[in-house]
Amino acid sequence: VGAFSSFLSRKMTGRRFVTFKKELENFFRSLPGVGENLLSVLRRSEDSFITFFTPGMLFEAFKFKYVGPINGHRIDQLIKTFKNIRHLTGPVLVHVLTVKGKGYEPAEKDPAHFHGVGCFEITTGSPQQRSDKPIPTYTEVFGQTMVDLGNSDDKLFAITAAMPEGTGLIPFSEIFPDRFLDVGIAEQHAVTFAAGLAVEGFRPVVAIYSTFLQRAYDQVIHDVCLPNLPVVFAIDRGGLVGEDGPTHHGHFDITYLRTLPNMTLMAPKDENELRHMLYTALHHQGPVAIRYPRGKALGVPLDRDYRLLPVGKWEVIQEGPDLAIIALGSMVATAMEAAKKLERDGIGVTVVNCRFVKPLDSRVVQLAKDTKRIVVVEENVRSGGLGSAILEQLNDQGVVETKVRRIGLPDKFIEHGPLAVLRQRYGLDAEGIYRVAQELCSSDA
Repeated sequence: VGAFSSFLSRKMTGRRFVTFKKELENFFRSLPGVGENLLSVLRRSEDSFITFFTPGMLFEAFKFKYVGPINGHRIDQLIKTFKNIRHLTGPVLVHVLTVKGKGYEPAEKDPAHFHGVGCFEITTGSPQQRSDKPIPTYTEVFGQTMVDLGNSDDKLFAITAAMPEGTGLIPFSEIFPDRFLDVGIAEQHAVTFAAGLAVEGFRPVVAIYSTFLQRAYDQVIHDVCLPNLPVVFAIDRGGLVGEDGPTHHGHFDITYLRTLPNMTLMAPKDENELRHMLYTALHHQGPVAIRYPRGKALGVPLDRDYRLLPVGKWEVIQEGPDLAIIALGSMVATAMEAAKKLERDGIGVTVVNCRFVKPLDSRVVQLAKDTKRIVVVEENVRSGGLGSAILEQLNDQGVVETKVRRIGLPDKFIEHGPLAVLRQRYGLDAEGIYRVAQELCSSDA
């Protein structure tokens, strides 16, 4: 922060200067004939003087009173500035400069990495490695898949909104800089730009956090779904995100996307399926959203070759006569754990990987008729989610005898907390699924 600029900001917002300025302007206005001309010269001179030393003239042009820049790490200067501007009328913009990670050298040198980190060595800032071969995150698998597919498809184009590292696109951006764009914190522009690329024959992938896609909902509808353009939305942080808290949980996306005409909505059960989903999405003629969670993947082996998944077809992992658990994405592995507990009680369980939320697999109707009991598990709000979609389908087909229980998140903003704690609290762990399923089976025994 420039010393003179900081000094100027403090002085020009002081009560004495503001009072003197008003009195001088009134004096010029009182001069017959030449007053307004002199006042105009005075204002231009002031503007030129301020522009030379401070960056705030853009805001002054919009009638904001600009103050700054100010060192945001000097509490005394901030207090003095805020006291000075209390008497000002109209909108005031205070320009404060801070250093991300101030006081911790590794964070100051690499602010992007330290935007959100897990455990790390305090002396070096290096992440802690908990095994010789760490399991990759879903984000890392997505990023590597983009590189793989980018090598064979020169029309593949990656877009992010100020989150190249958070969405795993750094490797793609380094290898294919001409097919990568970070639009900054402008999610609406990211979506509309992707639509424009699709019109020109590219295969754009918008990599974005679930919570941030909400900002571009109108563009998803109007610019992508309405013209039915082949834009892929790689939705990271779908579901609960734990320590990032209520502003970052991605538990509304299933609800707000499945209602859109032309949209195909997928969620992988593991990292291998994520790769095949991205490959499938890039061969689909229309909008596709792939929703996957934050954090470590399951560590399953990855197929060498990619394959197309049949759109709208679920995967039946195991079959049993007494109950069907239909699980979405990250909940599939948890549903399998619950199924093992139920089988020890003598309950035969069908477990379904609902990898397509839209279109729904039409086989759900026959499944409901065969088992008479369904438990739907999703890391999304229950309102309008997968469970709602299944109930709508059964109602439309006149299936009224089947009992359906929905396990999902309640109609509220979910608090901050470790993932394991939150999942246990809201019944999204194996024990929670087991209890609901057991109660459903015993209710008509």
